[in-house]
Amino acid sequence: MLEDRVAPETLAGLIAFGRQAAARGWVPATSGNFSLRAGSGMCLVTRSGLDKGSLGPDDLIPVPLEGALPPGISAEAPLHVERYRSDPAIGAVLHIHSVAATVLSRQDAKRGSVRIEGFEMQKALDGFVTHEGIAELPVFENAQDTHALAQRVRERIGAGSAVPGYLLAGHGMYAWGKTLSEARRHVEGLEFLLQCALEERRIRT
Repeated sequence: MLEDRVAPETLAGLIAFGRQAAARGWVPATSGNFSLRAGSGMCLVTRSGLDKGSLGPDDLIPVPLEGALPPGISAEAPLHVERYRSDPAIGAVLHIHSVAATVLSRQDAKRGSVRIEGFEMQKALDGFVTHEGIAELPVFENAQDTHALAQRVRERIGAGSAVPGYLLAGHGMYAWGKTLSEARRHVEGLEFLLQCALEERRIRT
């Protein structure tokens, strides 16, 4: 039973986030994937090919943090597992495919990060207490070999990322938090900041 691994209210919160992400156009065409830490040595990851707007408790598959991945799991499960292994404080990881995250990640792939500065919404991110700081959101080149990609993420940011998220070029955004609530706040805050950055670039052209 999933309820033995994760509190029922947390499962309900993830299902609700799936509906909201779908309504906002962040997970089109069964894209995106979500996960929760489930005790020691385990996480729950959404199954492959799932409409996140109709997510249910049976759509989360237990995945060990060590060892082989079970069948039917998302091909991007290694990217979730990497976060939990790198930082024991992380309790939830959310991956979306928004337009802003996808476009800006392509534009800034060679630079290696999207630079965000001067927005009040930066304070939505854990560790940011003023709009005067600079948030550097890492960008990684996308790859179909997600095990190798997860290793590159681990080597670059490990547990010490200043911003609780990163982008995959032409793909989307990963964000996390100590709790599902915090991960959701980080996704929403980063998505707003990316929309603002994208709009500023549009205006300047």
